[in-house]
Amino acid sequence: MTDFLLVRHGETTWHAENRYAGRTDVPLTEHGLRQAEDLAAWAAGQRLDAVLCSPLSRARLTARPAATALGLAPRVDERLVEVDFGRGDGLTRDEMADAFPDALAAFLADPVAHHLPGGEDPAAAADRALDCLTQTARELPDGRVLVVAHSTLVRLALCRLLEIPLSRYRQVFPVLENGALTELRLRAGRAALLRLNAPALPAR
Repeated sequence: MTDFLLVRHGETTWHAENRYAGRTDVPLTEHGLRQAEDLAAWAAGQRLDAVLCSPLSRARLTARPAATALGLAPRVDERLVEVDFGRGDGLTRDEMADAFPDALAAFLADPVAHHLPGGEDPAAAADRALDCLTQTARELPDGRVLVVAHSTLVRLALCRLLEIPLSRYRQVFPVLENGALTELRLRAGRAALLRLNAPALPAR
């Protein structure tokens, strides 16, 4: 079995306004950098065999202190990049309602069948995330792996692995907290969710 500790990157400068951050490389706030250090303090007390992260800087900067604490080099994997939100990238919900109200309403009703205009098919994003995790599980069949990625991508991956309809990812997993731990176990092709949004607290 392989255990994955899935972490959403630290808080970014778009967090306060709740802007959709897809492929735009948004920087971390000071609080986000502290969340990365908190993750490193937690990781220092863990047995972890690898650290994977998205290529976007908000994920790399969150993963780097933890990898350093473990004496590991973070493995950047393009398959872990956030979903492309197309015309919605960088906008708030209200701004989308002004720019493309009908498309937004369709997205909110079914975010997979009607993804944001010009954006990535969420099913394709789930497939690439699943490909990354299953390949890693084959490489580390008894491993524990830290994965620093993004809210929408992780929620889609959870739905795919737990056999939940992808269209329900916003309903079933409404929030992934920045810097929190979501633990997933893969064993013989089956997945189990062990914890969700757990604080990254150092061992005592």
